[in-house]
Amino acid sequence: MSGVILMTNKRIEASSLELINAAEKENSTQEAKTFFRLEEELLQHIFALEREKARNTLRELQHLLAMYTPGFSIKVIQYHFIVLSAIVTRQLQARAILNEENAFTFSGTCIQLIEENLTADNANEIGDELIEFFCYVLKEKEKPSLLHETVNEVIQYIDENVEEQLVVEEIAKRFSVSTSHLSRIFREYTSVTLVEFITIRKIEEVQYYLRFTDQKIAEIAERFHFCNQSYFTRVFKKYTGVTPRRFRKDLDGNYFQFTIKKDDSL
Repeated sequence: MSGVILMTNKRIEASSLELINAAEKENSTQEAKTFFRLEEELLQHIFALEREKARNTLRELQHLLAMYTPGFSIKVIQYHFIVLSAIVTRQLQARAILNEENAFTFSGTCIQLIEENLTADNANEIGDELIEFFCYVLKEKEKPSLLHETVNEVIQYIDENVEEQLVVEEIAKRFSVSTSHLSRIFREYTSVTLVEFITIRKIEEVQYYLRFTDQKIAEIAERFHFCNQSYFTRVFKKYTGVTPRRFRKDLDGNYFQFTIKKDDSL
């Protein structure tokens, strides 16, 4: 009788283990589904420039990784951030937003940010910085869509040559219009002068070099053809609210990005 009871108990134990294993497998499957659903949502938020939603979704993903990854450590977050950067890079290439060379640079910048700055104490901040950088690049690479073809072409030209010494007269000549006419229509369709827009685009681009390279501030100022570092610092602070040095040190600081106010009535 005792032998029968023992066998019965063993069968119960075996059945219980099977149920536990099945439950764990089911839970694991659900966790995986949730993870990949959230990751897909994250990409959608990034490419829709929904920064806050993207940040919150990335935090949910980090929470899942922390809860369900055996032997969890900051290395898991580091690996996930690098994989996420690779996925975004591929998407940017697939959508013809970045060419191969720029995509390679973009990916390297993301990896550098992660490997050089990520710690157990600042995972949320580095995640936020990645989201901000992704959205910054997406916004920066948006093709202009104003109602004046020449203005769109000029903006595209400035974007592609932002590191050059851009002169209004030379731009007007390139597009076969007079300087006065180009200046007038540009301000009419963008709400800023062409000279100011060139400066704005340079300041936007400079932020990348300050945040992700070790070039000296004076070298960056020279690279973008500001007459001297003092003038560059003054202009940079005018648009961003902080000095170049402060912007470089403050990883939590937001990027300055100019938005053209479209007037569809024109």
